Amino acid sequence: MSYLVLARKYRSRNFSEMVGQDHVVQALTNALTTQRLHHAYLFTGTRGVGKTTVSRILAKSLNCQGPDGNGGITATPCGVCQACSDIDSGRFVDYTELDAASNRGVDEVQSLLEQAVYKPVQGRFKVFMIDEVHMLTNTAFNAMLKTLEEPPEYLKFVLATTDPQKVPVTVLSRCLQFNLRPMAPETIREHLTFVLSQENVPSEPLALRLLARAARGSMRDALSLTDQAIAFGSGQLQEATVRQMLGSVDRSYVFRLIEALATGDGKTVVETSETLRLNGLSAASTLEEMSTVLQRMAVVQALAGSPGTGVSDDDSDPEANDIARLAALMPVDETQLLYSICLHGRADLGLAPDEYAALTMVLLRLLAFKPQGQAAPAEKKTSINAVGLGRPPATAAAASPPIGAAAHTPVGVAASGASQIQAPVRPVAPPVASPRAVQPWEDDPGEPSAPPATQTPSALPPVTVPPPGQVLAVRESARPAPPSDDEDFGQHDLREIQEVNRARAPVERAQDATKIVAIPVRNAVESRSDVTAQQQNAPILVPTEEGDFWHATVQQLIKAEAINAMVRELALQSQLVARDTDQWILRVERESLNQPGSRDRLTTALNNAGFVVKLVVEIGRVTDCPARRNSAASAEKQLAAEKIIFDDPFVQSMMRDFGAKIVPGSIKPL
Repeated sequence: MSYLVLARKYRSRNFSEMVGQDHVVQALTNALTTQRLHHAYLFTGTRGVGKTTVSRILAKSLNCQGPDGNGGITATPCGVCQACSDIDSGRFVDYTELDAASNRGVDEVQSLLEQAVYKPVQGRFKVFMIDEVHMLTNTAFNAMLKTLEEPPEYLKFVLATTDPQKVPVTVLSRCLQFNLRPMAPETIREHLTFVLSQENVPSEPLALRLLARAARGSMRDALSLTDQAIAFGSGQLQEATVRQMLGSVDRSYVFRLIEALATGDGKTVVETSETLRLNGLSAASTLEEMSTVLQRMAVVQALAGSPGTGVSDDDSDPEANDIARLAALMPVDETQLLYSICLHGRADLGLAPDEYAALTMVLLRLLAFKPQGQAAPAEKKTSINAVGLGRPPATAAAASPPIGAAAHTPVGVAASGASQIQAPVRPVAPPVASPRAVQPWEDDPGEPSAPPATQTPSALPPVTVPPPGQVLAVRESARPAPPSDDEDFGQHDLREIQEVNRARAPVERAQDATKIVAIPVRNAVESRSDVTAQQQNAPILVPTEEGDFWHATVQQLIKAEAINAMVRELALQSQLVARDTDQWILRVERESLNQPGSRDRLTTALNNAGFVVKLVVEIGRVTDCPARRNSAASAEKQLAAEKIIFDDPFVQSMMRDFGAKIVPGSIKPL
């Protein structure tokens, strides 16, 4: 007897044997039990999820006669009666399966519908099953619409497709649609365990995990791969042989790569990639396995501290510990970044001349974009900003803390932060002595000042310096008195800085006010100058009496739609030089406008308008034509519109007070 493949041998015979489609089984079972049967069903889903199987089980449920021959419609077909046996073997006369992929024309559908007028021969219902129904032509769909909407009471339609988007909505609206979902790897693994136990084939759990993942939600693919693995492994399923057959990458390589990326070990990344090349393992499979591991790591990181880790519902998963270890080793942001790089890197493999070189570049990309720590760059940035403001390194480190805290910071500790600055810094005087010597608004040059600059910073008491850019709001009517002998030098220094800021504020406000006032005047001049330049570059227009007449005539022809296309262009670009009772002379600058056809059609339009004349067109300089008159009128309207906007008081106030600007080209005349 010939061998029957596992996918056909273990096809489900009733609803209780269906795997992974509980939502469809429950709906059909309840409908059969309550006798609420629709006349058309549409089963959708990817390959190998049970569309044809459900159709056959439904046909058996409708036509089952029971073991004693007295049965009726049931949700649990017996499987032993004549109808059930014939449907399983494919020779039941009232059950017709049509492959729409090879019978997609209207003739095949019409021949099928011709059988609908006849009652069932053997069973209780006729069942028409059309597989891959989306392959039918539009005319074939239209031919079956009427019968599909109102079939005879003994006829049931069952349609199956892997692409419901291609099925017309007129067909979808006439059917009950059930979406068969892809099966989870755990469901496939459990079913494979049952099948292999029935076949007495020894297997390893890790081998079944590989097969379940490789099936990608399809039970038929899983059983076909199992048949291949049994033949490849000489009657047994081992992880090594299954991995070799599938070309899958060992997870140990994946764990090694992720750990090296987490620790920033580029040498290990390159060596592991070279090992994958020597072993002939797929680069795309490597990135796919890494994406799977990273996704599980992200789940572990998101559920950190929860009762369950979320790695796997199966406690026997040998990879759970490695994934949990890597999740703790790699930061959350790096996990997300590496996951995105692996997903997008698969598209780069086909563009590179060597997929392993592309794999190495994809992996090294994380090291290139690896998020860095923020502490050292922040300190360096603070030090550089302090030097840029002209303060010595000893006071730069104390710029970020509050003033009260900086007053108690030892100078030696503050000066240690200056070591991060690479450029040499020469010793300078305290920050207040220099401003008092050079500021022009000082009222009394002879006022007591800070100690001389010859004093070293280490010998000075702690100095309080406000944060950069801060202006202290001090309102005092009198200048500060000279410090007494027992007064703290830092407090006197702080008052000097406050006085400098208070004196600087009015000057800065006056300067800013002067700049703001100049903005609208400059914009207005620039705008008007641009318009003047455009007018100078515009073609010269010299109005003439003949030009007035010719412009009015052309506008009348255009308004009446008597001329268009090249004829209208000839009329607009031409100048009427002279006119007699029976002949008009036009002048154009371009020879391309002087075409016989355009000239004749313009003559005909003038004759229809009441001007029975003959046109003579010459080539020369044009100074007055309708097109230039229209351009001049448009420019005049534009200038008037801009003048209205620029002269508006509200617009002027916005430009003066808030620095508003009018976007060039945004003003259009009505």
